[in-house]
Amino acid sequence: QLHLAESGGGSVMAGGSLRLSCAASGSIDRIGCLGWFRQGQQNERTRVASIRTASGGTTYTAAVKGRFSIPQDNTKKVIYLQMNDLQTQDTAIYYCAADPTGYTCLRLWNHNDPTYWGQGIQVTISS
Repeated sequence: QLHLAESGGGSVMAGGSLRLSCAASGSIDRIGCLGWFRQGQQNERTRVASIRTASGGTTYTAAVKGRFSIPQDNTKKVIYLQMNDLQTQDTAIYYCAADPTGYTCLRLWNHNDPTYWGQGIQVTISS
């Protein structure tokens, strides 16, 4: 089992920055893929960024490329979402997600089907 705990959300003005954190805990020793999704009002949950923990390889959705980054710490069980130049359309509930199996993000990213979800954290951008 794995528990994902997000922190760091809040409200900022457009053009500002926020950093979200996600800490994974539980009985699983290695997590193959960690990522972030978001869900705005009346929208479905969509992928934002992912990291293959063994290689450090990252993938981003086009809307955030160049503005967001997804670093991990040395334990490979804590990830961040560094969000710069935030825009009003970035307003959403952000969810941490994990897939412990394998070394790729195939299930989490390609199939939008991670094994575990965090509880979500609100990010609000005002103009």
